[in-house]
Amino acid sequence: MSLRLSAVILPYRRWSEGGRSAWVRAEQLGFHTAYTYDHLSWRSFRDGPWFGAVPTLTAAAAATERLRLGTLVTSPNFRHPVTLAKELISLDDISGGRITLGIGAGGTGFDATALGQEPWTPRERADRFAEFVPLLDRLLTEDAVTYEGRFYSAHEARNIPGCVQRPRLPFAVAATGPRGLRLAARHGQAWVTTGDPKLYENGTPEQSVEALRGQLGKLSAACAEAGRDVAELDKVLLTGFTPDRGRPLESLDAFVDFAGRHRELGFTEIVIHWPIPDSDFAADEKVFERIAMEALAQLP
Repeated sequence: MSLRLSAVILPYRRWSEGGRSAWVRAEQLGFHTAYTYDHLSWRSFRDGPWFGAVPTLTAAAAATERLRLGTLVTSPNFRHPVTLAKELISLDDISGGRITLGIGAGGTGFDATALGQEPWTPRERADRFAEFVPLLDRLLTEDAVTYEGRFYSAHEARNIPGCVQRPRLPFAVAATGPRGLRLAARHGQAWVTTGDPKLYENGTPEQSVEALRGQLGKLSAACAEAGRDVAELDKVLLTGFTPDRGRPLESLDAFVDFAGRHRELGFTEIVIHWPIPDSDFAADEKVFERIAMEALAQLP
């Protein structure tokens, strides 16, 4: 089974002060896709510079030629399907059909209250997500959409000429619960996981592998229920949130071992964070670049 290697470039640098160069370098290094987080602010970066995902990806599309680009992930926390669809169609056009939408239900971080609302409960996040994804699917594939839902509405929303990618740009659905996995099975071209968050602090890499195996099994069941072959979906692992944390980026050999174990599980894409000094994503940039250029060729 082939494996792709991608990167996440967090939008914390001014475009003229290292922002642009990272995206250009990602293309030079041969990454399959370069993603960015779609947040208003995020964790330890809250009180520092942080730029918007859609303008950043628009600039990255203009600065690159072959590199796929995407969000990892967008959520309903501060997005509406009608306005998001218009931005995505524009992004897909500007990039020449190189956009992937990573999409998830969102969490309880800063985005959850930035618009002045109370944080949604897990059930409400799941309810909104279950309405958000199918409506966005329609908005990206139909010229005009009218819809009245519990949470979202669209009134003769026009999206002409639609996406460059047909029938629409791909969805990479982040999910581990049953409702999210059903959405991935029905609407996703890829499925995304960060592993089991309960194992992050005190779990072992071996326990993480077993948890991921279980998630993949649940994805297979959801696809079977939807009448879909699970092999049609790419399986994406966003690293940095399993008990391994940053260890896979400590050396080329460490990453090759990590990637090999997860490829055997069935993952088709592994995403690593661009090094950020003095953060949870600190790593040696020379080792990072060597991994980008050499790791996949060393997998058995």
